[in-house]
Amino acid sequence: MADIFRTIIIFGATGDLARRMLFPSLYNLFVDRLLPEDIRIIGCGRTAMEESAFRGEIDEALKSFLADDRYGAEDAAAFLDRIGYCAVSVGEAKDFEALAAMVSDRAADGIAVYLSTPPSLFAPVVEGLGKACISGANVRIAMEKPIGQDLASSRAVNEAVARVFDEDRVFRVDHYLGKETVQNLLVLRFGNALFEPLWNANAIEHVQITVAETVGLEGRVSYYDNVGALKDMVQNHVLQLLALVAMEPPSSIGPTSVRDEKVKVLRSLRPMDAASVSTHSVKGQYQQGAVDGQPVKGYADELGKPSSTETFIAVKAFIDNWRWKGVPFYLRTGKRMPNRRSEILIQFRPVPHSIFSGRGKGLQPNAMVIRLQPEEQIQLLVMAKQPGLDRHGVELREVALDVSLSTGAAGQRRRIAYERLLLDLIEGDPTLFVRRDEVEAAWTWIDSIHEAWQQAGQETKGYTAGTWGPSAAIALIERDGASWHD
Repeated sequence: MADIFRTIIIFGATGDLARRMLFPSLYNLFVDRLLPEDIRIIGCGRTAMEESAFRGEIDEALKSFLADDRYGAEDAAAFLDRIGYCAVSVGEAKDFEALAAMVSDRAADGIAVYLSTPPSLFAPVVEGLGKACISGANVRIAMEKPIGQDLASSRAVNEAVARVFDEDRVFRVDHYLGKETVQNLLVLRFGNALFEPLWNANAIEHVQITVAETVGLEGRVSYYDNVGALKDMVQNHVLQLLALVAMEPPSSIGPTSVRDEKVKVLRSLRPMDAASVSTHSVKGQYQQGAVDGQPVKGYADELGKPSSTETFIAVKAFIDNWRWKGVPFYLRTGKRMPNRRSEILIQFRPVPHSIFSGRGKGLQPNAMVIRLQPEEQIQLLVMAKQPGLDRHGVELREVALDVSLSTGAAGQRRRIAYERLLLDLIEGDPTLFVRRDEVEAAWTWIDSIHEAWQQAGQETKGYTAGTWGPSAAIALIERDGASWHD
């Protein structure tokens, strides 16, 4: 394990992500005594405020976002004592110099910088850190997705960061990789002799990855309309899940081996062109409807003007390599869906010959469902005999075998994904973070879809809020004789 760093600087410390996720996660790690005893946390934001006022805001955030049984007044007081604040405006050298002065006596013990800011600020913040000498071998930096808005801008951000930080000290965050079930996917595949021999085109018919949200713009109007679902969700979350499902066995669980195999998958994605994009992709935008029984506005109404930005995307993707030749990967994500759900479906092929044909009822191919949210579990759907005397033939039924180890984990607290990621940042383990070549390989494929949309003049189709997207998305998969796992 690399050196454990003892100071954390959070840019965007007054923002929503810091309040909801970062500080509650750090508090949980602190209470569980997983942080260094002398940890120091410095929050940075544009607003000038007294340290006591900032601590008060963090205390309110802890009360709001922690589970009732986790917050304790004494623990909170001890945690808040380790928090400081420094007002920093991007482009103001004196602010970065003041920050450097705050941490100068701790630099030798390592500083982890977390950028919870808009992506447009990554490069200028890094530049400011470099000029203030908050860089070098004793500093690591973490950045929230997205890194850029296309391949060109991603490279520009990465180049700006690389001028100050070596790649092995850059931690690109995708919080899905901190989820317990995502990590369990690696163990499921590579820790069990049962599944890996079947994890290929010979046994798997298709794969589905769904990331569904019930929310709309939620205050992200100016950002989202310039991005859309393909860049906001598919480029990072969905493609990271695809890479973990499809990767070859790494030589070890080490960060280089795991990430090398993920990059190979992303580089093997078949690019889209104007001829294929209309049959292999659907983009949609929600219109007024109802979610959870409550009426909601359409996207254009929330935005206040007409827009062609997609809030839903369904894609039929292919990985052109030996293992996955001819196996379609159906990817979909959208806002204002009927329920919040993230899951992976592995659809196995039917048995080559059914001895129940003509006599039995209900024979279905096996499937594996890996759910990430709202609950985390892994189920294997297998066939079993329906109880009875079978006087008119064997009747079959589908039963679920729970392989999520949830029973063994009973009584254990379900950790926030950011707890693991922050701890890995402090300890210097980059395995669950995204490497530069991963980001750029993903953008290469995403850019091919955007360019194909423009060349083909593909339109954004409307769908009623509270439904599973445009009807064309259903047709996209049903043309192949399959259906979405709703």
